[in-house]
Amino acid sequence: MRFSLFSAVCFLLLITSCQKSTPTPDLNGTYTGTFQRQSGGGGQVSQVSLTFSGGKWSGNSQIPKYPGLCSGTYDVNGKKITFTNVCYWTADFDWSLILSDEYDLNVSGNVVEIIKQAPSYKDVYRLSK
Repeated sequence: MRFSLFSAVCFLLLITSCQKSTPTPDLNGTYTGTFQRQSGGGGQVSQVSLTFSGGKWSGNSQIPKYPGLCSGTYDVNGKKITFTNVCYWTADFDWSLILSDEYDLNVSGNVVEIIKQAPSYKDVYRLSK
């Protein structure tokens, strides 16, 4: 009985040690593209620019506060990216548009897609370097 338990433990350790880890993409650089809040089949599109450098980000949007871009820090963990926005914001717009919290991250070459799925909307950044 001990041999089979020992074999099972070794087998599990072997399997878990052979799993591929997702490499962390190098986002450093400036990306331009679009932001869209998709709700009910559509949504306004804004031209945006995001710059990533050493764990810090800054951004601009063609439409003020759509989305709420300024600057802050970011952390990539696998296919997730978490933003912290360090700017002060006024109360005259929808704060859910501020780039902060966790998003899904898809990177393919120089193309980056950052997506946040909420119950009533989906925020999509489509950017290229």
